[in-house]
Amino acid sequence: MSLKSVTRVFSPLSNARKLPVEARLFSRSAIVQGPAAAPSSYTHILAETRGKVGLVTLNRPKALNALCNDLFVELNQALENYDNDPNVGCIVLTGSEKAFAAGADIKEMKDKEGIENYKNNFLGHWTHITNIRKPIIAAVNGFALGGGCELAMMCDIIYAGDKATFGQPEIKLGTIPGAGGTQRLTKAVGKSKAMEMCLTGSVNLNAEEAERLGLVSKVVPAGELVDEAIKTADKIANLSQPMVQMIKEAVNQSYEMPLSAGLRFERRLFHATFASQDQKEGMRAFAEKRKPSFVHH
Repeated sequence: MSLKSVTRVFSPLSNARKLPVEARLFSRSAIVQGPAAAPSSYTHILAETRGKVGLVTLNRPKALNALCNDLFVELNQALENYDNDPNVGCIVLTGSEKAFAAGADIKEMKDKEGIENYKNNFLGHWTHITNIRKPIIAAVNGFALGGGCELAMMCDIIYAGDKATFGQPEIKLGTIPGAGGTQRLTKAVGKSKAMEMCLTGSVNLNAEEAERLGLVSKVVPAGELVDEAIKTADKIANLSQPMVQMIKEAVNQSYEMPLSAGLRFERRLFHATFASQDQKEGMRAFAEKRKPSFVHH
């Protein structure tokens, strides 16, 4: 049965309001696994399906999508739902035109204690997004600061609106990045720039700089950003899904393995593709000069 491009909206869109001062700060809220939220109960995100693409929108407009614990409970659930949906092949994560995620809910974290953080594994589930097997494209408009920048870097591809801003201002709050800012940012932009950004807290990257340094794949006009991300996601979703997931796994392993081990890992995955129907169909279609019809097996 062919899929129609049907939009399933799971939550009403709130009206944007002006940002409270404290919400302009960095974002590093914990991701805590909780009871599965029913789609209709989402209050901090919107989730909808565009054809074969899952679209998740951070939806705390009054705080420019300041990240809080409840938001991450919902985000984790939505991403898991899409990861387990055979009709979805790629996911787009975005915010508003003003902010992807401009800061944490500081009131939620300011009184936490060190031992409490350790016992409760504060931020321990932050990287849950990296466990999602399907590719995730971050469509970043406006501010991506602190945890917002870290969240974008956990995605597989970053597209930026032309007014996007990336930064790690945690030092200004007397702390440091806690969800990958010192690690993923360094791998993306290099040691010197990452040091400058994290040590000063005031050196941010605009969209063009982020693209030049390799943090961002593409810069597009803000109003076209989500559509452009969905266009790429749809292209990915219509390719062989086992191969898409293998490529994601192999590229991510390049950050964890020495080159020699990474090459062996890649070769084993390559060999494994020859046990799939999609490899047979793809190469046969190429030889016959026709478009392949993948069955995702």
